[in-house]
Amino acid sequence: MARIKTQFVCQQCGRVTLRQMGRCPQCGTYNSMVEQIVAEPPRADARHPAGTARSKPRSLRQIEGDVEDRWALPIDEFARVLGGGIVPGSLVLLGGDPGIGKSTLLLEMALLLADQTGPVLYVSGEESERQIKMRALRLLRGEDADLAEAALAEKLSDQLYLVTETNLETILEHIQAVKPRLVVIDSIQAVYLQGLTSAAGSVSQVRECAARLQGVAKSSGVAVFLIGHVTKEGTLAGPRVLEHIVDTVLQLEGERHQSYRLLRAVKNRFGATSEVGVFEMMGSGMVEVRNPSEAFLAERMVNAPGSAIAVTMEGTRPLLVEIQGLTSVTSFGNPRRTPNGVDFYRLLLITAVLSKRLGLKLGDQDVFVNVVGGLKVSEPAADLAVAAAIASSVWDRPARADCALIGEIGLSGELRAVSQLPQRLREAKQLGFGAVVIPKTPRWTGAWPEGLKIVQARSLREALEAALMPRA
Repeated sequence: MARIKTQFVCQQCGRVTLRQMGRCPQCGTYNSMVEQIVAEPPRADARHPAGTARSKPRSLRQIEGDVEDRWALPIDEFARVLGGGIVPGSLVLLGGDPGIGKSTLLLEMALLLADQTGPVLYVSGEESERQIKMRALRLLRGEDADLAEAALAEKLSDQLYLVTETNLETILEHIQAVKPRLVVIDSIQAVYLQGLTSAAGSVSQVRECAARLQGVAKSSGVAVFLIGHVTKEGTLAGPRVLEHIVDTVLQLEGERHQSYRLLRAVKNRFGATSEVGVFEMMGSGMVEVRNPSEAFLAERMVNAPGSAIAVTMEGTRPLLVEIQGLTSVTSFGNPRRTPNGVDFYRLLLITAVLSKRLGLKLGDQDVFVNVVGGLKVSEPAADLAVAAAIASSVWDRPARADCALIGEIGLSGELRAVSQLPQRLREAKQLGFGAVVIPKTPRWTGAWPEGLKIVQARSLREALEAALMPRA
């Protein structure tokens, strides 16, 4: 017989206590403990006495299956982030800010896979079926604005099924009836289990619903995509255990006023976690950007002071991005350091090296650094470009138009080697750059790309003299 008990759960971190507390003892959040009445099922050991064998260990050689099969995904940028395609039986969580394009991206994927892999079930708990169909027609219309409604309707696949439902038991019945190859749940915070007394979106509801969907995915081979909400800090809402349950955690990033969207893999059991896919939000939906470097440099002003080109790596893909720097006399007692797309503490380190080792007077200057296109650069290989942009603004000396910069800056003002240098150099050459400033390292024994001038610098001062135009 089920037992009834009362517990209190923190809505911020998921900490469970047996008594009410005004402040969570784990995360320190006030007024976040919510009372829950839980009906405990009969104890597991009552159904399965100790000593009863329910599984049998097998040798690794006896386990069948060689290479994991994947479904080919026509969206190359999406497939790159997933590791090459969709793995049957996988559970994928996609998070992002409201309006960033999560539902649009997954609906576009569902439209493309419906005829290719078999039935696809799209479950929405936040939109009506009519709203979803209107978005699907807009995606199918694409750039052809004159296409008639009847012609659009002919393009709709009979293998894509829509349902508006939030009861997980009913959703599981629909999965059993349709037998889809792919299921999209929009969103996991809107789904609830009727056996739990807590509201939809609570810690216990999200955890239990995700666990049930994980069981369905692993037992039937259905690939399940979950859309998740984010908190005001930008992290995934719900308990941390949600990220442990799923196989892959994807994050869709981008500035609300920018058209570019970046899809990152935070966790991936079937591929690398460092890959990134670049999309552009347009009227026809999420359009993949096949050459992100060219897109990020499209609006660059040549020979403008305060601009430098960095060659950064996103997974296995080299990207060339423009880094802008601006300095101005401060109006306050303490000068400001304002980065956009660059780590704040990394900017403090670079400005300190410029002041101490090169003698730049930044004590009375506000320093602003911006990465064009909304990209967030976290690797140290972009240090040299950030320093060049700041120095270019202070000295009013533009950087050479055909020069890219690669290098990490040490506290002594020296340049340190970076990884995957050949890939970075090839990308710079393909985009038409004639020279690249890199750290001088004795470990490099390969050949440089033909037609590309390589300038090796041991210190930051040498690199800036080579990258910036002479004084007029």
